[in-house]
Amino acid sequence: MSESSILITGGAGYIGSHTARQLGAAGRRIVTLDNLSTGFREAVLYGDLIEGDTGDPELVSQLLHDYQVDTVLHFAAHTIVPESVEKPLKYYRNNTCNTRNLLECCAEAGVRHFVFSSTAAVYGIPEGDAICAEDSPTAPINPYGASKLMSEQMIRDLDKASDMRHVILRYFNVAGSDPEGRIGQSTKQATLLIKVAAEAAVGKRDTLYIFGTDFPTPDGTGVRDYIHVEDLATAHVDALRYLENGGESTTLNVGYGHGYSVREVLETVQKVHGAPLNIVERERRAGDPPSLVASAERIRETLGWKPRYDDLEAIAAHSIAWERKLMASPWGE
Repeated sequence: MSESSILITGGAGYIGSHTARQLGAAGRRIVTLDNLSTGFREAVLYGDLIEGDTGDPELVSQLLHDYQVDTVLHFAAHTIVPESVEKPLKYYRNNTCNTRNLLECCAEAGVRHFVFSSTAAVYGIPEGDAICAEDSPTAPINPYGASKLMSEQMIRDLDKASDMRHVILRYFNVAGSDPEGRIGQSTKQATLLIKVAAEAAVGKRDTLYIFGTDFPTPDGTGVRDYIHVEDLATAHVDALRYLENGGESTTLNVGYGHGYSVREVLETVQKVHGAPLNIVERERRAGDPPSLVASAERIRETLGWKPRYDDLEAIAAHSIAWERKLMASPWGE
């Protein structure tokens, strides 16, 4: 093989598959590594899918060699905050230890570019107005955020010790699905709010829960910066282009810069759906901060990122449409 490739870990998952689709459609040569624990073969629309784990150094090294990989987009991770509180070592093994393994393989193979899927959970509970800038203090309050922050530090340290440059993208709350309905959020037993609300809208769930109504927010429910998965995927494509054009290593928030409360999101889903949903209020979940909203200017300035789907109703509509498609033709069954 003469042409270099892009390795996408977790590329059969929700965000990775949308990014892989954009890169594949643009004619880039990609290969996906996914253990399919939460991903789906059906989501891989371009390139080869290798079933395996980032914790397998022999497999990773072989892939980097065989496909002449010079760029890695690393999505593979566990991502459920409450589960991370209950099973912290699971998260440190998969999110931190496996990232260390991947980085060692990349260093040995001479990989030049690394784009990392991080999270706003590294900020913990922000002080003041709850707007998180890239230089805001990092103080994660759950093992998920801590596991990602540890990975960020390893990436920066390797950057200083090698020729590999990186972009770390700190996601806020991803939602929505491919507007054309080719792929979408298909995770079993999902916990993301808009995904869960869309499942309720099509009859997959009888009840929706609001976890916490006593947060210090305008309506008492948690506030988040919800970003459409297509815009998030585009941020990865832009990050890759930035590195290929000689950009310096950097860390960037990926969000729209404004938030919606849980109540506002559910009201929007009900509006788009055209019918009320059965909503029940519950106690707060462990590890949930009251508010997380991005300061999102730096990514626009650095990458020239131009989001196209900053519209909560559109996000809800795409999510509901995908759930209807899954009902007609379920994945992974």
